[in-house]
Amino acid sequence: MGFSGGQSELLTPPLLLLTCLQLGMGLEHISYVPQLSHATLAAKLTQTTFTLEQPQGQFHHLNISDFDPIWLVVARSDAAQNITAPQRVEDSPVPADLPQRGYYLTLMANRALYPGGQPGNQLRVLRVGNDTSCSPKTRGCNHPLPGPGPYRVKFLVMNDRGPVAETEWSNETRLQQAEALQATPGPRSAGVLVIIAVLSVLLAVILTALLALLIYACYDTRGSTPISGPGESVFMRRYNPHHMLSPPAVRGS
Repeated sequence: MGFSGGQSELLTPPLLLLTCLQLGMGLEHISYVPQLSHATLAAKLTQTTFTLEQPQGQFHHLNISDFDPIWLVVARSDAAQNITAPQRVEDSPVPADLPQRGYYLTLMANRALYPGGQPGNQLRVLRVGNDTSCSPKTRGCNHPLPGPGPYRVKFLVMNDRGPVAETEWSNETRLQQAEALQATPGPRSAGVLVIIAVLSVLLAVILTALLALLIYACYDTRGSTPISGPGESVFMRRYNPHHMLSPPAVRGS
């Protein structure tokens, strides 16, 4: 027994609504905001890395299995809100695509690595951008970040059918920047100028003393040793000692 045309038209809107609800409920929302580590670390923020708290006990949900990979999504802050979760991991960008596509996936784990409860004496953190050995064109590579940011991150759970669950986006994270040397005047600059001035004066005094000593030495030498001028002639008289002369030869008669 088939449906009449009027009954089909009445059933169409509920079916469409149910389909939309099923599609919308495909990605579960987890009310967790990733945050920087609270531990006292020497390099919690560097020029290429930052350190996050591990999301302990955040993925114990019915539609998440122990085998579902949990990815960390690293995104530029200005592109984070416009990012749509990829349907397959193979479709996700690599770290080298960050300037163009605005995000990439890294630090794959599973919920067994993020158990709940107290961590005890273990330091459970995630250091983003800490792998210098992998290529930025490799999917999943935790390559050093290319600039100061700002960046935002979130956790994304995926399986063979596509994305399963995701957390909130984190707040903006800005990396450290190399401080440029600035030649602005200040207390230290004034002190340096004073030192330079004193050294310049001492150098001038030493050069003056050396010049005076050189002039004195030249005049002293001129007064003690007669030096012929260019217009003077020097005559030398030849002297032959008597014992160097041979006696005249005696001729025979």
